[in-house]
Amino acid sequence: MNVKVYVEGGGDHNKDLASRCRKGFSDFSRKAGYKGRMPRIVACGGRSGAYKDFCVSHKNAGTDDFPVLLVDSEAPVVEADPWEHVRLRAGDLWQRPDGVSQDQIHLMVQAMEAWFHADKESVGEYYGQGFRPKALSPPQDVESIPKVDLFDGMKRATKACSKKGEYSKGDHSFEILGRIDPEKVRASSKHAERLFEVLDRKCAPPPSHPLSGQRRP
Repeated sequence: MNVKVYVEGGGDHNKDLASRCRKGFSDFSRKAGYKGRMPRIVACGGRSGAYKDFCVSHKNAGTDDFPVLLVDSEAPVVEADPWEHVRLRAGDLWQRPDGVSQDQIHLMVQAMEAWFHADKESVGEYYGQGFRPKALSPPQDVESIPKVDLFDGMKRATKACSKKGEYSKGDHSFEILGRIDPEKVRASSKHAERLFEVLDRKCAPPPSHPLSGQRRP
């Protein structure tokens, strides 16, 4: 099956940032165990662009195509169906396209930076001297951290880092994403776990692949 993940990120009309976005998500996916059966990452810039690109992909999809939308939730998620979250959220009001399943939308709750809070060690290794891990929230349930606190924590944790400087979403986020441990993210975020469960099913290895016929540990 041809799995394409349409992700929010990469900046509108910014080829360099889009390339870094694709690399970050691709590196993260390889570390998650999808080497040899990788989903294709499509960097879409803003969240509205990601939704529109996903809808076009779904409309033109063949029988072996499985487009997936991956965006920040931007707020706490209380609905069991993620499509209901984006339909009701004032900034979105997105309708689920006909024929699209719940498996085709996934949320980073409440933003991608929540995944960074799940693996302080890797973030600290990226920033080096001056990094303050205690400024980040505990990783037990990163989805409960308000979006504003996710960014504030990253700023405070990196304020004294002379090598990389203070956290910058455009300059640092996708490099960090490619370094963090997917297992720690799965353990700290039920919506990330849900994403991996779908990818485990849909990104089936080819018959000759060593993982063919086996479940991911």
